[in-house]
Amino acid sequence: MIHNASPGLRLRRSWNESRPLLLPGVFSPFVAKMSERLGFRAIYLSGGALSASLGLPDIGLVSVAEFAGEIARLTAACSLPLLADADTGFGEALNTERTVKLYEAAGAAGLHLEDQVMPKRCGHLSGKQVIPAEEMAAKIRAAVAAKRDPDFVIVARTDARGVLGFDEAVRRAKLYRAAGADAIFPEALESAEEFRQFAREVDASLLANMTEFGKCELFTAEQLGGWGYQIVLFPLTAFRSAMKAAEETLAAVLQHGTQRDRIDSMQTRAELYDRLGYTGYEARDRAYFGGH
Repeated sequence: MIHNASPGLRLRRSWNESRPLLLPGVFSPFVAKMSERLGFRAIYLSGGALSASLGLPDIGLVSVAEFAGEIARLTAACSLPLLADADTGFGEALNTERTVKLYEAAGAAGLHLEDQVMPKRCGHLSGKQVIPAEEMAAKIRAAVAAKRDPDFVIVARTDARGVLGFDEAVRRAKLYRAAGADAIFPEALESAEEFRQFAREVDASLLANMTEFGKCELFTAEQLGGWGYQIVLFPLTAFRSAMKAAEETLAAVLQHGTQRDRIDSMQTRAELYDRLGYTGYEARDRAYFGGH
């Protein structure tokens, strides 16, 4: 990967070179560093994970400034290009314009916008509502006009499948692509056949969301790539795993007054220091003071 290229260009190259590109949701700078070390080519900031990490449900309570701050922390921690959730753009077309500017300045490679009504809901829950398709198209045009880097990625997400049906999701996808979206994210499709049919009908780069406990079974990257999807999201996979482990460990401490029985499931001190590059910090500190 060429690191002097812009984040947006590196993201585009990654999804063109990988079939498909796997995007792990990272909920802290440390998880971003681990993802890079493991060999992922790009990372993802989920609004659901960011909200949950703040103790909030994913219903549009987190501000654009909080998202931008988290983007800056994640992109400072690793060199991988970051795709970030931008919910509904945090308002109308002019709000979306500002969102793009803030995300790009914070170091994101791109973002995705959704066509839900504000305040939004988790895409796999009932009770969602969507705005008129032309309003969403206006937000996409505003997003495209606002970006400074022509390679900054604009992904259009449609939640229409769960509200107005599959055919409307296809219609909106085509409209959003015509408005300038670089890729399309059909949220909450409900079967393998719907994923295949959507790819047959929509001529665009496509993103599939493999979130757990959602509307559809979990397909493999190989399956999705074969159906025509270039990007696969795992938005809360690491977060859910980590929170389950943390809850079980804390429950054990409360019950037994010790963590001894959980030690084997923990990252060791040596592993933690290794993942953080601890020795490199020590070596640089000595060098600055003339040490060896």
